[in-house]
Formats: sequence, structure tokens, C-alpha cells
Amino acid sequence: MNTSTTSEPSVLDLARRTAEQLAEHAAAVDTGADPRPSYQIIKDSGLLSVLLPRSAGGNALSFTQYTKVLEELALGDGAAALGFNMHNVAIGSLCEAADADLPKPARRFRDWTFEEVARNGRMFASATSEPGSGAKLRGLSTTYERVGDGYVLHGRKSFVSLAGVADYYVVAAVPEGADGHDEVSHFVVAKDDPGVTFGDVWDGIALRGTETASMTLNKVALGEERLFLGVDGVSLFKLVREPHWMVAGYLGAYLGIAGAIVRYTTEFVAAAPGRRDSAVVRAELAELVVQLAAVRSLTYTAAGLVDEQRGSLAANTAVHAAKYLLGEVAPRLAVSAARICGSAGMRQGAPLGRLMRESAFCAVMPAKPNECLEYIGKATLGFNMFHAHTVEW
Repeated sequence: MNTSTTSEPSVLDLARRTAEQLAEHAAAVDTGADPRPSYQIIKDSGLLSVLLPRSAGGNALSFTQYTKVLEELALGDGAAALGFNMHNVAIGSLCEAADADLPKPARRFRDWTFEEVARNGRMFASATSEPGSGAKLRGLSTTYERVGDGYVLHGRKSFVSLAGVADYYVVAAVPEGADGHDEVSHFVVAKDDPGVTFGDVWDGIALRGTETASMTLNKVALGEERLFLGVDGVSLFKLVREPHWMVAGYLGAYLGIAGAIVRYTTEFVAAAPGRRDSAVVRAELAELVVQLAAVRSLTYTAAGLVDEQRGSLAANTAVHAAKYLLGEVAPRLAVSAARICGSAGMRQGAPLGRLMRESAFCAVMPAKPNECLEYIGKATLGFNMFHAHTVEW
């Protein structure tokens, strides 16, 4: 397992090389091939540890640096990049607390997680979404109860990425019999824990490579060491303060998908003299380049604010703005690319069709466009965005 602590340019180079390998499988996975070889490529690359501190064998990447790594991976395979992101969503907040002076149970949990990733090459994933409530933490039906020195979980999750691929799943749940739904906790569930089963892989029109399926937890017994950071009931309040992983953790992936659209269009036009010599086509291509540059700038700015002012109103508003704009721009770029390339660029087997379908999902994943605008509107008008009930989390 590669646990070297390389510099950011070296990590970006590694991401580019990994993306080239992933690109060889992207088309086949999109049409139903097994995506596991793609995730083995990611595991073998050593990228699982990029967020971990250097003391734990990681690269200690900032949120901005990570966004750029994710963008590079998605230039090769957007679905694999999104799957890889779910690993980092699951452990991202823990990595941000790498230097924090935590209570002893939290330190043990943190050290165990870092060792599992860096030394043992374990992959994590997030399991939050449920039928009817989506990815919102309020309204969860998955419950946990204290039994002896541990916990027992019951429930069903929907749209769990890396289903059966990841080694561990960070599962959101509420206390059994609780009157309210503000006391949300997270637990680490292993894929082979008794009572854990996965349903059929989601048959979507795109992103087949995320290996997304439902997850059932039937009386899953866990030791107290599986409680995330050893603290229960505070997950919702953590999300309200620092929503960047939930809202914008995967923006780099969609930025990469958008970039792949522009790259393909550029190469297509450059190879077709009739289009290359057309002032109209050049202007249309230039418009794509400008739109991509604008949304990339906003995304990097938002990521930079997370690095500099994590948990601030400015950072939280910026990530919602970036999520909204990218959800609007990415599919628009795809439509424009189809118009520029014409039927020759839309032939069966060409990547543009896949990229068009993938780009549409940016607006589907949380936070959705109306939710982003609601957050920005309330923040602009002075609402208390750190109150758990200001936004329907």
C-alpha cells in the first residue's frame, strides 16, 4: 500500500495517471461491466489516503487540493470519481479534526480509522439516504438502541454508493423511540457485519459505476467503538455548522465531467477542418470555455473559503452557490457540445453521450437547486443559518 506523503503537484500527477487508467474502463462500466476493477485501480494508487494527515501516512490535502484531485479523476471517469468521493465524504470531517485535542474514545476512533485506510487499504462510504427523505438527516427512519456495551441498528438505506465495494459504511441513525429527530448519530458498519445486506444495483441512465444500491440493517450489533468519534446525538448540529462535505464534497467530480465535455468538444472541432475554420463554431466553443472557467473559479473560491474559514457563513453560502451554478452549467455545456459536434460526435461509443447523461445528475444530487437557492436567499436576508431548523436538513 502506497502511503507516501507527496506534494500537491505530485498528487495531481498521480490523479492524472490514475484517471488515464480509469478512462480505459469507463465506457464498459457505463454499459454494465463490473466497476470493481476501477476501484481496485484507485486503491492500488494510494489515493485513499489523500485527506489523512501526514503523521498517519496521508497527504493532508486541503479541501481545495482535494477538489482538484477529484476533478482530475473525473476527467477520466466521472462515475469512479464520484464513488471515490463517497469514501472521502465518510472520513472528511474526521481528517479535518486530525490535529484536534479530542477525548480519548474519539482519539481511539480516529486512530483506528486512519490505520484502516492508510495501512490496511480499507475503503469507506456514506450511508445516509433513505426512501422518502433522501439525504436529509432530519426525518431518518433508521434507528439505534443501546444494548449492553454496544448498539443495535435497524433500518433501510437507499442509494448507497459503493454498495458491497467499500469495506465500511458510515450510517446515520436516530435513537429508538426518540420524540424528535435532531439527535442524529453516525456508526461505522462493516459490509460483512451480520444483518447487513444490499439490494440490486440501481438501474440508472448514468453513473452505473458508482455501484449504488439499497442497504438493509437487520438487528446489526455493533460495539461502542463503532460509534463515530465516540459521541452520539450531534451529527445534525455538525452538518448545520459545516455542510461542505454534504453539499460540495463531490463538486470536483462534476467539474471534471464538465471539463471532459469541453475537452472532447475541443478535440472534435480541432480534428474537423470545416468546423475549426468556422467563426460561428469557434465562438460557440469559446462560450463553453468561458462558462467552464467561470464555474471552476467559483468552485475553487468556495473550496478556498472552506479551507480558510471552515464553518463560516461566507464559506457555507459559497459552497451552495457553487453547487447551484455547476448544476446549471454542466448539463448546459453538454447540450451545447452536442450542437457543436453534431451527429458525428453523438455516435454510439463516443463519450459525449455518456458525459451528457452524467452531467444531468449534478442537479439531482444534494443539495438540489431549490435547496441551494433557499440557503443563499435566507443567508442574504439575515436568517440564522446556524439554527438547526432554518434549513430543512
